[in-house]
Amino acid sequence: MSDRDLFANFARMRREMDQMLGDAWGRGGYASRRTTGFSPNVDVYYCGDPQRAVVKVDLAGVELSEIGIEVSGRRLAIVGERPVQETEGRVYQQVEIPSGPFRRIVELQVDVDAEQARASYEDGVLRIDLPLRDPAETTRRVPIGRD
Repeated sequence: MSDRDLFANFARMRREMDQMLGDAWGRGGYASRRTTGFSPNVDVYYCGDPQRAVVKVDLAGVELSEIGIEVSGRRLAIVGERPVQETEGRVYQQVEIPSGPFRRIVELQVDVDAEQARASYEDGVLRIDLPLRDPAETTRRVPIGRD
């Protein structure tokens, strides 16, 4: 198993544990989601030639104008808001689609070139392509001068 697979599985397990414990302690219910927002599901993988990181975010029902993306180092931040659905005159049996503000931080396992990042949004899925940074670009020899 590669290091990337190990980290991906660890991140998935951590997210699932957070969701499970949040529900057990009353932090994951509908009422808290409405006031504190939610964390959208993401897929992260590495592929291509040239190599790139691809992040897909499940944002069904979120308007493109409500989404913001920032890249800082190895950290990708996706922020926005899914509108709260009208509830007047309705008696819900089950509510599983979260609404409200969201902020999802994705810690990438590689250095990426933020200047070359591209994003697209189709059928409720946000896709962010982040070319990997060439290690030679981040390494700089420092000359030693005489005092």
